[in-house]
Amino acid sequence: MPAAFKSIALIGRAQTEGVTTTLNALIGFLKERNINIVLEEETAQLIKRDDLPAVNRDKLGGNCDLIIVVGGDGSLLNAAHAAADQNLPVVGINRGSLGFLTDICPDDIEDIDKILAGDYTEEQRFLLKARISNGSNQVVEKIALNDVVLLPSEINRMIEFSVFIDNQFVCTHRADGMIVATPTGSTAHALSGGGPILHPRLDALMLLPMFPHTLSSRPIVVTCDSHIELVMAEHCKAAPNISCDGKKLIPIPDCGKVSIKKHTNSLRLIHLKDYNYYETLRGKLHWELK
Repeated sequence: MPAAFKSIALIGRAQTEGVTTTLNALIGFLKERNINIVLEEETAQLIKRDDLPAVNRDKLGGNCDLIIVVGGDGSLLNAAHAAADQNLPVVGINRGSLGFLTDICPDDIEDIDKILAGDYTEEQRFLLKARISNGSNQVVEKIALNDVVLLPSEINRMIEFSVFIDNQFVCTHRADGMIVATPTGSTAHALSGGGPILHPRLDALMLLPMFPHTLSSRPIVVTCDSHIELVMAEHCKAAPNISCDGKKLIPIPDCGKVSIKKHTNSLRLIHLKDYNYYETLRGKLHWELK
């Protein structure tokens, strides 16, 4: 039977322990099966394999039909933006601490055989697009798989901002910030903030105030097609920023606003057929067994 995927790109991050060992083992495994292999450029610099071509992350779509990410959830998040833009499916081998997204164990590389044989399930995870603007002037656009987080430059400053959903005023917050999370991101930053876990198949968004001044402020869950706007107060002195998926802080201009919508692209996440989301939660969060 021909392989479901004939050309595979490998991505790994230097900060992840054991990643080079797993990458080299994976290369040997795929070569034995006559799979064409390309290395993402930064990964090629990490493992120094002259026998394999290195390809810029933004051009992987013309050189492979599957991405395998070796690392933790952060590594997969880092690759997800390029994968979604190029409509490439992704599978993760977990070398991190949690692994909600990267669910194949390094000791079980042989499970890749099942994926090569087409014995897998594909899950669509939607992303968010955040646009920062000052009035009608667009400043910058970013995308996020997990969350868009509003936070101050100084940790001891509160942000005052108003929340609008589908152009309807919801409330004004004085808080350390706000997390707008997808179901994928509900087990990330939002979970530590006391937010609910959203099943990945839910078409929903979570808005979670961070340490609000008003104790009655609670998380709210809305449809993923909602248009979220966070509008900074005129007298806000906190120098607010946003961060998308924990990346570099992006400053919001005075009296600026953040517009958040569902992105048109989705992440195609590959799982083995015996993947069980609740088993993953039970294991990663150390829930009690029956």
